[in-house]
Amino acid sequence: MTLDTNTAPHQVTLEPIDSQQLANLCGPFDSHLRQIETRLGITINNRGNDFQLIGNDELVVAAGELLGQLASEVTSGVNLTSDKVHLFLQESGVEALSDAEVDGNDFIIATRKKSIKPRGRNQIGYIRAIRSNDINFGVGPAGTGKTYLAVACAVEALVSERVNRLLLVRPAVEAGEKLGFLPGDLAQKIDPYLRPLYDALYEMLGFERVGRLIEKSVIEVAPLAYMRGRTLNNSFIILDESQNTTTAQMKMFLTRIGFGSTAVITGDATQIDLPKGERSGLIQAAQILEGIEGISFSHFNSKDVVRHRLVQKIVEAYDEHDRKNVTSLPHQDSRGESKRTSEKDEARHD
Repeated sequence: MTLDTNTAPHQVTLEPIDSQQLANLCGPFDSHLRQIETRLGITINNRGNDFQLIGNDELVVAAGELLGQLASEVTSGVNLTSDKVHLFLQESGVEALSDAEVDGNDFIIATRKKSIKPRGRNQIGYIRAIRSNDINFGVGPAGTGKTYLAVACAVEALVSERVNRLLLVRPAVEAGEKLGFLPGDLAQKIDPYLRPLYDALYEMLGFERVGRLIEKSVIEVAPLAYMRGRTLNNSFIILDESQNTTTAQMKMFLTRIGFGSTAVITGDATQIDLPKGERSGLIQAAQILEGIEGISFSHFNSKDVVRHRLVQKIVEAYDEHDRKNVTSLPHQDSRGESKRTSEKDEARHD
């Protein structure tokens, strides 16, 4: 195989490679090429085995080398999949160039107490999506900034008077332990569940101002169950820990969104605390709604963790453990229960 490269736009010719190998390289409907484009922020056009790469000079050169590596794989008989393309992107380190190229200064969020600058491509894409779409999902492990950045965007919208109020919503599901009956009024009862949101608000607006805004009902806290029957206009709504919503609760919440409102739904599909047998509304929503115009999905991974360095390693260790368990267990659904499908019954009748 020869690799012929020129300058702007970057040209790559992959030889020798036949039509079947080319189809394997590009993926169904060029999905592998689109995957590389999305991850690196470049454009890839091809006619046969001639590829044209457009974008940042360093990135397109690195992407050209990546295409050469992938071509070597397919010519050796490897069946290329999106997972394998993902692994090649990670191992090549080319995404580090992509992250360095993205200027987070264009997405700085200024609040009363501090300015928040996103870290990395995924956080920048998350903020861009929130500013551009009415309904936004932020899905990923703990410590990736999903909730914090959502609160920052909400404060920005509130201060700039793009919305009239801010609603903080969370399902009242304990993380594997029973807290019993809590004393006080509604706000006091659900305060423990919304503490991460409060902490972010205090950091950005200060204790006194947050207190005044809550008194005026400009900032409202409510359990998810209290959303039924409401229509939320000109509001910024944050639903945190959405992996603990049921499918009915998620549908109910999403249909509350009114005119001039923005909703951000955050969650971690690996930390579901619902009763056994109950399906997560977040997982179902991702399957049903992804691809609908006006609804965005931002996905985070362990590389986006911005807490203590050990948190990233912990997330990766648990992910690896889960992957090993999945390969050694029968087919399971999102709650970890074995599926009883009609296919098994049909197989017995055949």
